[in-house]
Amino acid sequence: MWLQLSLVLFFPMQLFSQSSEEMDPALSKEYCVIGAGPAGLQMGYFLQRAGRDYVIFERDNTAGAFFVQYPRHRKLISINKRYTGKNNKEFNLRHDWNSLISDDESLQIKHYSKEFFPHADVMVKYLQDYASKLKLNVQYNTNIANIEKKPDLRDPNSKFYLTDQVNKTYVCQTLIVSTGIASPNKPTFRGMDHVVGYEDMSLDPEDYEGKTVLILGRGNSAFETADHIMPYTNFIHMVARTRVRLSWETHYVGDLRAVNNGLLDTYQLKSLDGIMEAPVEEMKLVKKDNKFWVDIFEVYSDNGNETNVGSEPIDNFAAREPYDVVIRCLGFKFDFSIFDEKLQVTPSSRKTNRKYPIISHNYESPTTPGLFFAGTNTHSLDFRQSAGGFIHGFRYTTRALHRLLEQRNHRVPWPSVTQSITHLLDHIIKRINEASGIYQMFGVLGDVIILNKDKTSYTYLEEFPIKLLDGLPKVAGIPAKQVIVIVMEYGKNFSGPGKDIFRGDRAIGEPMEAHNSNFLHPVFYYYEQLPTRQEMMNLGKRFDILPRPTRMHHIVEDFLTLWTAPNSHLLPLRRFLENVINQDLRHFYDEECFVISMTSKEKPLSCQFEGHKTASIPGMRMATLNHEFKGMLDF
Repeated sequence: MWLQLSLVLFFPMQLFSQSSEEMDPALSKEYCVIGAGPAGLQMGYFLQRAGRDYVIFERDNTAGAFFVQYPRHRKLISINKRYTGKNNKEFNLRHDWNSLISDDESLQIKHYSKEFFPHADVMVKYLQDYASKLKLNVQYNTNIANIEKKPDLRDPNSKFYLTDQVNKTYVCQTLIVSTGIASPNKPTFRGMDHVVGYEDMSLDPEDYEGKTVLILGRGNSAFETADHIMPYTNFIHMVARTRVRLSWETHYVGDLRAVNNGLLDTYQLKSLDGIMEAPVEEMKLVKKDNKFWVDIFEVYSDNGNETNVGSEPIDNFAAREPYDVVIRCLGFKFDFSIFDEKLQVTPSSRKTNRKYPIISHNYESPTTPGLFFAGTNTHSLDFRQSAGGFIHGFRYTTRALHRLLEQRNHRVPWPSVTQSITHLLDHIIKRINEASGIYQMFGVLGDVIILNKDKTSYTYLEEFPIKLLDGLPKVAGIPAKQVIVIVMEYGKNFSGPGKDIFRGDRAIGEPMEAHNSNFLHPVFYYYEQLPTRQEMMNLGKRFDILPRPTRMHHIVEDFLTLWTAPNSHLLPLRRFLENVINQDLRHFYDEECFVISMTSKEKPLSCQFEGHKTASIPGMRMATLNHEFKGMLDF
C-alpha cells in the first residue's frame, strides 16, 4: 500500500518537473547560440529579424570577449577600407573586412576607426554596440560547460540539454555553436614547462631588452610578437614545422600578412634574426644557468624513434646558441570539452585542419542532427582556400546557415527572385560587379540561376553553398533542374608558397584566354541536369570545386575587378547565355522591333515585352533592365 502511494506521488511530480522545464521560456528555446562573438551576434541578428525564439549564451560579461585579450599586441589584420570611390554599400562590403551585416548604417567599422588596421579595442566596442543597438537576446555570464542530447542522438526532433557553471539547465531544439577557435595550441615536448605562451607573455618590450628570443610558430601571431619586441632584442629565431606562407603568394588571408612580416627583412638582409623549419613536437629544451638550450644530441629518424648521434654536437647547428626567452605562438584550436562524449563531436579528419570540428557542407555535425556550427568553427570546409575563418567570410556563411535552417525548420524557401529571361544579362552584370558574398567566399558560395523549362524565365538565388548543389531543391525549397552557377575563382595553379606571383606574364587580358586568368574572376557552370551526390563526392583535385558542367565560361580577369568592358567582358558573356538558352538576348529600340516584326516571323525576346504591343515613341529604348536594378550600377 505504501509502495503504491509512493509511485502515485513520485511519477506525476517527475513528469511535471520535465514539462515545466521545457515550457518555461527562460529555460527552453527554439534556437540556442553559444558564443557572443562576431558569428554568434551575426546569427542572432538573422534569427531576430526572422522572428525566431532564440538566446545567445556568452560566458563573459561582454560581447566579443575574445578581442579583449587578442591579438595580444592589439592591431587587427583585417582591413578597414573606408573609401572605394563608390556609395554602393554591397560593393563596399567587399573591402570592409570587419563589419557585420545589418540594416543599421551606423554599425560599420568605418564609423569607429580611421585606421586601416584598427585597434582591437575598436572591435570590442563595435560588437558591444552591435548587440545593444540591435537589441539582441544575449545572456551574459553563462558558461555552457556540458551539452547533451536526449533521448535519441540520431533523432532530429530530440532536444539538446545545456548545463552552465551553476548547474542550471537549458533546453534547445536547434543548437548553433559559435565559440570560435580560442584554446591555445600546446604541443607536448620535453622542456615545455620552460615555454611562455602567447596568451601569457609580457607585453612590455622592456622585458626583452638585450635578450635572445626563440619563438615557436610562424603564423601571424608569431610574427606580430616578433615585430613588437624586435627593437629590444639581441636577435629573434623562429621555428616551425613548415615554411612561411605569405598571403600575397597564397591568396589566403590567414597566412602571413605584410603588416606583420618585418622579421623577413632582418632575416634575409642578414641582421641576426632568422627562421628555421623543424618539428616543434620533437624538440627538447634544457635549462642551464638561466638559459634555454635546444638539445642537439638527439635527433629523430624517419620512423619517429630516437637516435643518439654521439657526444659530439653538430658544430654549425643553427640553434646552438642559448635563448633567454622561449615564446609559444602556435595558434588556437576548438574546445571540444563542452560536448558529452556520446555526441561524438570530433576534430576534422584532415591533418592540416584538425583544430576545427568535423562538419558537413550544411554546417551540421555529421553525428548529431540539429547541432550546427557558425563562424570560424566552420573553416574546415574552406581551410586555406577561402575566407570562412574570418569576419569578412563567415558573415556570409552564417547567413547561408540561417537560410538553410529557415527551409529545414520552417519551410521558408531560400530568398529568390523570378523574372523574364530578358533581365538575366543585366542581373548577372550587377551581381558580378557588386556582390560581396561570392567575392569574399570565392569557391564556396555562388549565385545559382534556375532556368524554367522553356528558358523564358529564371529564378535567381544568391550566395548558395555550391557543395550542396546536388540537393538544391530540398535544402533551398525550390525546384531546379537546369541551372547556371556563378562562382568567383582564382587561377588553378597560379598561387602558392614559393610561386612568383609578380612575374611579368601574371595577368591575362585577352578574352579568348579567359580560362587562363590568374586573379579572381567570375566563372559560369551550366548544367542541363543537377549534379548527382556521387559526382559531388568524387571531386578529386583540390581545385575541382564543382563537377564537369555541360558548358563553362570564364570572364577574363580585370585589373579593376570591374567586369563592365563591352567587348572584353559583356559580349562574350551574352554569347554564352545565348548558347545556353538558345535565344537572342540583344536589346533593340522600338523602331528596330517594328521593322523586325514586319519582316520576320520570329521576334527577339526584348521585342516581346508588353510595351512593344502598343504604340510607343520612336527612338525610345525599351526598359530591358529590371526597374529594381536600374540606376544602381554606378560603374
